[in-house]
Amino acid sequence: QAATETQLPVQATTETQLPVQAATETQLPVQATTETQLPVQAATETQLPVQATTETQLPVQAATETQVLVQAATAAQLPLQPGATNSRGATEAQALSRSKDIITCEICNLRMRKKNVRLHLKRKHQENMDPIVSYHHLRSQCVDDKNCVFAVEKSFNGPPEPIHVIKYTSSLGDRLECELDRCKSNAQFANRIGILRFDCEHIQSLQFCPCATESEGCLSESTLDVLVENFWFSQQRKEDLLKKQQVATTNDAPLSVLLTVGGTETTFHVSVFEPNTTSFSGVGRVIVTHDNKANTWHCPCIDGKFTCTHKATAKWHLFEKMPDMFETANSPEEDFMCDDAEDIGAIPDDEVAERMIKYLISHKKIPADLPEILVTSSRDAKALSGFPKHLIPSETECTECGQNTLGDPQLISATAKILTFSGLVTGISTYRKTCLNCDMVYRYQDWQDGVHNFDDHLLLSIHLCLALRNALQTHTSVSRIIQVIELTERENFPNKDRILQAYLSFEGLTDHDYLYACDSCGYHPAVVVMGLHNEGVFSLPVSDIPNPPQNYNGEVNAHSFWEAVTMEVISHGLYPPGCKNPFVVEPTYHNWSPWIGPQTRRSDILLNTESEKVRMPDLSCGVEKYLTEEQLADEVLNLKLPEIKKLCKKCGIDSRGSKMDLVLRLRDKMDYTATYNKVFKKVRGASGGWAVITCPCGVIYSVKFNLRAESPSDFADLLLSWKIFPNITVYDNARGLVSHINKRCPEDTPFAIHEGTLLDHTVENIRQAAERKLKVNLPWLKRKKQPEDAGGHPVTGSAEHYCLSDVFHQSSNKHKSDVLRHIEIVPELAEALSSEFVEQLFADMSKNNYFLNRLTPSAHMFLQRNILHNYNVRKNTRAKEYI
Repeated sequence: QAATETQLPVQATTETQLPVQAATETQLPVQATTETQLPVQAATETQLPVQATTETQLPVQAATETQVLVQAATAAQLPLQPGATNSRGATEAQALSRSKDIITCEICNLRMRKKNVRLHLKRKHQENMDPIVSYHHLRSQCVDDKNCVFAVEKSFNGPPEPIHVIKYTSSLGDRLECELDRCKSNAQFANRIGILRFDCEHIQSLQFCPCATESEGCLSESTLDVLVENFWFSQQRKEDLLKKQQVATTNDAPLSVLLTVGGTETTFHVSVFEPNTTSFSGVGRVIVTHDNKANTWHCPCIDGKFTCTHKATAKWHLFEKMPDMFETANSPEEDFMCDDAEDIGAIPDDEVAERMIKYLISHKKIPADLPEILVTSSRDAKALSGFPKHLIPSETECTECGQNTLGDPQLISATAKILTFSGLVTGISTYRKTCLNCDMVYRYQDWQDGVHNFDDHLLLSIHLCLALRNALQTHTSVSRIIQVIELTERENFPNKDRILQAYLSFEGLTDHDYLYACDSCGYHPAVVVMGLHNEGVFSLPVSDIPNPPQNYNGEVNAHSFWEAVTMEVISHGLYPPGCKNPFVVEPTYHNWSPWIGPQTRRSDILLNTESEKVRMPDLSCGVEKYLTEEQLADEVLNLKLPEIKKLCKKCGIDSRGSKMDLVLRLRDKMDYTATYNKVFKKVRGASGGWAVITCPCGVIYSVKFNLRAESPSDFADLLLSWKIFPNITVYDNARGLVSHINKRCPEDTPFAIHEGTLLDHTVENIRQAAERKLKVNLPWLKRKKQPEDAGGHPVTGSAEHYCLSDVFHQSSNKHKSDVLRHIEIVPELAEALSSEFVEQLFADMSKNNYFLNRLTPSAHMFLQRNILHNYNVRKNTRAKEYI
């Protein structure tokens, strides 16, 4: 400290020139003592030469700062002084009181006193700065006087749009609610900080609302019948609307009310009853907007291109109250709601729809190999205006009831669109014909014009359909191709999911043979390789699968099942989105069939014993542990850390720690069935992937879409459904497959020799095989056995059957005798067979998971089978070209 004072003469001189300060220090002995006891401060000043220089230039300020520092240090070191304690306590109390009074606005994060919040909300977060008075307020209308629901204009400026408001006051409590998000946020914020009642400008304007008028009553069912007769609504839509009107009557609320606020000469708003509380109907009603000039409808519950019950209710109301508005609907130049995929062209009932679908499948099949000239003309039709403008069914007589002449063509849409690879073709008119005798409906479905009709409003060019097929073979989804076209042509296409359904209906009507056979190996290969693509799953809660009937014997009709799946993909063109589709195929144990080529399978009756995977007697319990806990834990490691944490919370496990810590905790808890099921569902989804049987060339012969986790029974179902059992079966769990088949077929088991191994399970054979000194020749794999064995394979002539392990899973075989199943023991197989191609197939197909796994179960099955079929066709074509 002395050295410091020596180095700072100016500071010392300054202190000498301040007698008042010296006197003050004399009167404060404790403070002086404190200065002596502060060597750290002196040292600090010594280490800061810049500060010392500054203090030299500003002596008065330096002295003042020194005094302030000393006073602060003194206050810190003398906590027991009564005066200081009382003063500091009072200061802290004031600061605490002040901090409680200061709050932060949740909208703009501004800090302010609590008493200023109301004024802040009005000034900063309300559009209307002027008070609500009789000459300055938002127009309003009473919509439901029983439930106190009003319609109020949204704002003083901008388009005149109405919103819903509830103002209910009683002795039991008040309910003030505005459906505008901004008003909700303000009211919730005011309530949290203690302002019991905060009225936005919409609620304040209700004091000037006119008195409620008498209710107009229910809508007439006869008006609804007119809409159905003119094919504007389907019969199902009529039933839904009548049920909804009954629910509204039960709740003592009007089904629909035409609003007088917020509309224009061409824009109409209808308030529609909605009993369910959702994000778009917080007050129990929805506002549907109709622009009569643009012929569009808008409802907040759904995209503008689709229909809903709210839009249908509004149409019903406007058609009854303002029928002149819909006169243009009968004009051939107009299309009532075709842009929104509405109910024009809807099928009257499900029976007629079924007859139509079966007629399309039997009479309107598209050839698998289309003429090149047709594809070329379809590609160039947009540029050359080659598409016909009026698409009328070619049928003249009814094929259902004899030779009855069909009625005149009925216009369905005058603004249908054809989607091409080079953009949209608009202004297309579609028609239908109806048999006056049996009510059979015929629609345009002639592929010869280079067009595929999906739903009379959306059509695809044949060239675009083929482009989408080839895109799927290169792992590019339909939505991505459409997005490329939109960006290139600068046009907006319809909903991409709807376009995918249109493409699936094209494949459903295409005459594919789905042969699933190799041109080299024939219909009955002697050597097969089996595997499971466990990542190809679809979302399906196991609890949603109903129990099979008590008399179910594990057999399913493959022809009927896949015909039903095909009918479903075609039916989407007859039922608008949101309508109940009776043709949807729901996953069940007793009606879920694999696919085996028609020449390879024993008959149309195939085996599917997945119902036996369910524990008895409770058929709705969790997933069977065909995956071990170790295997499942390994797959959990592939998840991201946030997903694993969510999974731990769902399983009631501590979610703190590293990724490995969480996986180990889950592994320890997997002994419990509930935890195992939750982890399995997260890792694999509810379904168990799809299993395949291939020949050595890599062509797929069979595919099975598992509802539950894989087990040897899935592959046993496929093999036992084949007409001829293969001589060599390669599978990663060979011993498990043999054990299952031997138990399942004890009297006529195909693996009767050595339990499917190449030699007897002697110690010497096992030792030589382990040392790779054992060789077993099977000459009939290259040259047919002469003479043939009784019941021998038609290709090899041998009746021997072996179940071997593939190269990738030989190290996981734990049983000593499994060494006798190695492929390399057989020279004929070691030279020609490589099970690697199956893994390559799965790696290739996993590139499709990003769009396939999002589909419904039936759509997933249909599209995957179609992709694998085209994969086989391409394999066979390349093999022929190589030859």
